[in-house]
Amino acid sequence: MMLDSLKGQSKWKIAAAGLTLALALVGCGAAGDKPSENGQQAGETAPEKVQVVLDWTPNTNHTGLYVARDKGFFAEQGLEVEIIQPGQTGADQMVASGEAEFGVSYQESLTMARIAGVPLVSIAAVIQHNTSGFASPLEKGIDAPEKFEGKTYGGWGAPVEEAVIESLMKERGADVSKVSLISIGDGDFFTAVKRDIDFAWIYYAWTGVEAELRGEKLNMLYLTDYSDKLDYYTPVLTTSESMIADKPELVKAFSAAAAKGYQYAIEHPDDAAEVLIAAEPDLNADLVRASQKWLSPKYQDDAARWGEQKLSVWENYANWMYEHKLLEKELEADKAFTNEFLPE
Repeated sequence: MMLDSLKGQSKWKIAAAGLTLALALVGCGAAGDKPSENGQQAGETAPEKVQVVLDWTPNTNHTGLYVARDKGFFAEQGLEVEIIQPGQTGADQMVASGEAEFGVSYQESLTMARIAGVPLVSIAAVIQHNTSGFASPLEKGIDAPEKFEGKTYGGWGAPVEEAVIESLMKERGADVSKVSLISIGDGDFFTAVKRDIDFAWIYYAWTGVEAELRGEKLNMLYLTDYSDKLDYYTPVLTTSESMIADKPELVKAFSAAAAKGYQYAIEHPDDAAEVLIAAEPDLNADLVRASQKWLSPKYQDDAARWGEQKLSVWENYANWMYEHKLLEKELEADKAFTNEFLPE
């Protein structure tokens, strides 16, 4: 999986103004204002129906949601949850405008949305540390940022890509102007690095693990090896400010079930993988199993509980973005996320 959040970032600058206007027009019609379908204690009537929209095609970042749905954890909370894939507008805009109650996003995308006045809030970190980085076939010899010089990078064309590459290269006294940056859109990583590019930005849990299964060795330069400020939350679970204000018990119920789903995936990665495979049979089953084994320990990692977020992480990355002129103003980081709905 290429680093799909970058595509969303490049769209935000175009869509932000229109979305802000749409939100004003939606007003009381947002997701948080929809009437409850049960209005009573869970189990007495039909469960409340909600939607969670994914950021991309289903993968092991999402396993906990599928486990929560198919193991009955959402049902225990009185919820009937439909997992849907994003439309052309993307998950962030669907959640912010009330098309879906919950979504999967990224700290970088949500930060840009907040700056644009979009009332999204992160309610849980799916993975505690950033597992993304720049990958290239071993034979290309790109084992350090300074070796990006003279090479071709393939991405989405979002400003953050060049900024990250430049920041890593400057630490090594290298010049980003000597890197050719091209857009490859939805192009397959393995095809692209053999034909069009030398390196790309990937999540190791999916594309890196797939390379292992294919027997294709990679040099992987994790962002976290070069800057603490780039150790941000990616992905995260989101909802809107209106949902939090008007339906806090629903947000709490969803968060509790999702936390139980991810905790199950942490403790039972093999079975959790089979849940995802059964739910999405078009996925490569071997890749799902291998990816789940690699990723499950990283969901919670060194945090006190799954989903926990730190203000310092939100501030550090937002400051980095502001310093690199990716934000027009500083982020009010304490309003971008909350831990209040996570189970103790």
